[in-house]
Amino acid sequence: MNLRDLRYLLAVAEHGHFGRAAEACGVSQPTLSVQIRKLEGQLGVALFERGGKTVAPTSACERLIGHVRAAVAEADAILAVAGSLRDPLAGRIRLGVIPTLAPYLLPLVFAPLRDALPHLEVEPWEDQTAALLDRLRGHELDAALLATDVDGPDLASQPLFAEPFLAALPPEHPLARKAMVAEAELARDILVLADGHCLRDQALAACGRSEALGGTLRAVSISTLLNMVAAGYGTTLIPALAAGAAEDAGIVLRPLAARVGRTVRIAWRAHFPRRAAIEAVGEVIAARLRGFAQGAAKGAV
Repeated sequence: MNLRDLRYLLAVAEHGHFGRAAEACGVSQPTLSVQIRKLEGQLGVALFERGGKTVAPTSACERLIGHVRAAVAEADAILAVAGSLRDPLAGRIRLGVIPTLAPYLLPLVFAPLRDALPHLEVEPWEDQTAALLDRLRGHELDAALLATDVDGPDLASQPLFAEPFLAALPPEHPLARKAMVAEAELARDILVLADGHCLRDQALAACGRSEALGGTLRAVSISTLLNMVAAGYGTTLIPALAAGAAEDAGIVLRPLAARVGRTVRIAWRAHFPRRAAIEAVGEVIAARLRGFAQGAAKGAV
């Protein structure tokens, strides 16, 4: 039994398909299949039920896979510690990013990250907050960019920058004639994202609502909300980094009277051995965004 075969096992379990697992591992499907068969022979149990185009873990695999993940994570930790002893700012950092931040932030920071940290490979992963935290705790990510606080002694975080919210309005909306909008004025026809997005809860709380307009709308992206606003279906709140996308859609942006917003922070496991790399990534992002979101908010008037 070797670490490579354990990684193959995890890949097949995640993808449910030998071909996709082999592609993810960078090997041929026959090679991966042979190694899985050898691993099953060593363990004396069948790990996967093979049938048709799909592969399902057996009950034996379900009982073993937690131990496999732990073993792989510990091996990765050994490699990470050794790498950090050589150069803490080299190697790979798997960085989770929430969907309401990723499309607006990543294009701004990737060039500065490459310039400032040329030996560090930042690998982004976009998902909702709960999923990112699960992956972070499961050692599938090294850090995550979030817009909420993190709970528990197993995680640490630090704030990077404050991002104000802006009112996004159809051009013909009565509020578009105002220089500044009170959050409560948006409550009547505000549109928000579907459950699971932290921006949904933040927008509703800012406007003093528990639910939003259009109970059948289940938008999963800011771009969908902006398209609905542009069509005159309602209003919404957007983070300042999305101001450019809103203006491109012909939407009127106005600052909010209470200046509500969110704090973007970077989170990591408290005992992650490459904390210096995480902090370096955070410093580059904070420096690039210093004043950017505030400038976008001022430009909305």
